[in-house]
Amino acid sequence: MKFSVVDGQEVPFSLLLEADPSPESISTYLPDSWSFVAKEGGEVVAACIVKKIGNHIAEIFNISTSPKYQRKGVGSKLLGFVLNKLADRSISKVELGTGTFGYQLTFYQRFGFRVYAVEKDYFLKHYSQPIVEDGIQHKYRLRLYLDI
Repeated sequence: MKFSVVDGQEVPFSLLLEADPSPESISTYLPDSWSFVAKEGGEVVAACIVKKIGNHIAEIFNISTSPKYQRKGVGSKLLGFVLNKLADRSISKVELGTGTFGYQLTFYQRFGFRVYAVEKDYFLKHYSQPIVEDGIQHKYRLRLYLDI
């Protein structure tokens, strides 16, 4: 598995849709972002899209892994790579938004991300289609941060 920084155009849009089902949303954060990927045999199998949002602060907008590679540690290794690269770029705080339940929340908490805010009805207001996981509709979004 090879990890690298690439141009956003090299990240398959279908892969980004694994983590964010809204093409409109993706098109707002993909330009001018840093794109980090994991490749296996030359194929992009995981991606992380990050944008600098303030002085020494960056936000993870999307981290996704191809279904074939999910739950095999690829996403964890990619996030570790991303955090190291962000520290090299003088980023000292990383933020992100995620649902209030599900494996994604656990994934981020294992890395030390902590909740600092709750955005009520975020997914109802910003997504035209319901986002359902394990039979439960996501409504609120948690904002998390990590000091690196």
